[in-house]
Formats: sequence, C-alpha cells, structure tokens
Amino acid sequence: MLNSSLIQIYKTGNETIIGVVEGSKSKFDFRVKYKEIDKRERTPKHMHIIIDLYMKLVGNEKLTIELIDHIIDNIISKVEPTKNFPPQIQIFHKHNVEKFSELDRYGEYPIDFLLIVIELIQIQEKTNYPDGKINLELFKLLKKRADIFSVVNAATFKGMA
Repeated sequence: MLNSSLIQIYKTGNETIIGVVEGSKSKFDFRVKYKEIDKRERTPKHMHIIIDLYMKLVGNEKLTIELIDHIIDNIISKVEPTKNFPPQIQIFHKHNVEKFSELDRYGEYPIDFLLIVIELIQIQEKTNYPDGKINLELFKLLKKRADIFSVVNAATFKGMA
C-alpha cells in the first residue's frame, strides 16, 4: 500500500510506481519517491542513478554514452520549472525507452524508471534553483569518464572537482 501522500506520476513496465510528495523549499517543491512491489517506499538519490549508469557503462559503453547524451540534450536542457503540484512529465516518450532498452540488462534500474526519475529530479532542480547546474555538471562528469572521486563528490553535492 502506498503512503497516502504519494501522488503517482508513472508506473514502469515492472510495476514500480514513481510519484511525488510535497516538498518545502518553494511553493511548487516536491520530492521524488518510488515504490516497488513488496518493498517500502524509497527516495532515489543522485548516487543511485550514477552507480546504475556506471554498471550500464561497463555493459554497453557506446549505448550508455548515447543515453547520457539524451539525458543532457533532451531532459536537462529542455525541462522547465513547474508551476503546478503535482508536476507533469514534460519530455518522456516511450520510444526513448525502446531505443535504450538493451541497457535494461545492466544495473538495477530499467530505462523507463531512469528517464522518468531523472526528468522529475531535473524539474525539481529547475523549480527550486532556476540557475542551478548540479545535474548538468554531474552528467557531464560521468560522460567524460572523470575520476570516480569527482563524480561521487558531485553526486553527493560535496563539490565539483
């Protein structure tokens, strides 16, 4: 059973519910949560996404770099701040899941999960910090295969290298 405050935004192909709860940083702030079957509700962190993408890089470097390019060029660069709660998905299309579905073989998270969660996190960043660039810098570091220390610091917001 979902926490009554969780508002469902999307249900993945493996029945994971991705949703939001109200935040407190701004008028339209929200926090991203997800609930897998028979597991407790969780909050995805940047570090979880980065670890998963590292596993995908090991499995299929070329396609993972294409995915990271898609994230930078079509999600991070294009989403807009929200003026509503709950936020609406702005970019996600199922054809992008198909394009990157080979990567479901690697890591923990399926592509539809990653694309929705990353989009929601980016909408949240743009809503609360319109000039913020943490997500963009993080994915740029990952793409250029920066040293793991720099990427982890960026993912945990301990500073950019």
